[in-house]
Amino acid sequence: MRAMVLNKPGMRLEWTELPDRQPGAGEVRVKVLACGVCRTDLHVVDGELPNPKSPIIPGHEIVARIDAIGPDVVGLAMGERVGIPWLGHTCGVCSYCAEQRENLCDAPLFTGFTRDGGFATAVIADARFAFPLGETGSDVSLAPQLCAGLIGWRSLKIAGEGKRIGIFGFGAAGHIVAQVAKWQGREVFAFTRPGDSGTQAFARTLGVAWAGGSDEMPPVPLDAAIIYATVGDLVPQALRAVRKGGRVVCAGIHMSDIPSFPYRILWEERQLLSVANLTRQDGLDFLGLVPNIGIVVKTTVYPLQQANKALDDLRAGRFDGAAVLVP
Repeated sequence: MRAMVLNKPGMRLEWTELPDRQPGAGEVRVKVLACGVCRTDLHVVDGELPNPKSPIIPGHEIVARIDAIGPDVVGLAMGERVGIPWLGHTCGVCSYCAEQRENLCDAPLFTGFTRDGGFATAVIADARFAFPLGETGSDVSLAPQLCAGLIGWRSLKIAGEGKRIGIFGFGAAGHIVAQVAKWQGREVFAFTRPGDSGTQAFARTLGVAWAGGSDEMPPVPLDAAIIYATVGDLVPQALRAVRKGGRVVCAGIHMSDIPSFPYRILWEERQLLSVANLTRQDGLDFLGLVPNIGIVVKTTVYPLQQANKALDDLRAGRFDGAAVLVP
């Protein structure tokens, strides 16, 4: 197999030839068809997340086909197309797993962070966390759904049932969630970098009710706001944008420090919440709806060996939507 390997945080990924690996008990080996490039991959590469496996193969938005099955695997078949997400293993015995809150497991493994991921031609995965995808939809368009879509789905659920939803950061997750929210009958308000007229125009093509800079206030108070941008300064701004009793959801795994803010913008029962990972049920629920929603994912495709360029372009905001690597 071949892979783009991060030998040490802060370094460039290296194109590496590795021995073929065999699945163990409860595991499958999959041939990678496409792997999305997520902002979390940037956090891994840049060393912003503590205690990674090192060296590590990044990538956790994996669309692949099973080409080897280990002992004790049930419910999956050779050649089946599956999706491998960020949460790659849970212990099954801690109090969080027992409470059906496996996203908070005390002993998890994360794909592309603490177990090797999809910037490769093949991956070994825990079979319990390999979601059947069926044959509807292209590999490239499905790949970003495995994180941007899944975390977007979970953050939308945590945001509540409000009709007016603000999205701060209109990248891979934002443009997917906007379409899901509209499908649910909600109004979407898109917040981009100040002055980013291109992304605002892109958001309008998806039918948002309003698009503007993150330094602007929406034309009406919001029921909830979801922050996908990794900028802590946006938290007070989002709190000011939501109505009394509204919610602000921080959806990233990493964010710059949140500045101090006056209590009055939190008062009146506004809530500040965060999202951590996903559960398998989130995956089953969301991926089961994807064919019905008709999500159009805007993608920029890179060959696997150009993973460093894809990460650079993501960091610089050189594309709308999501980047996807194809071996």
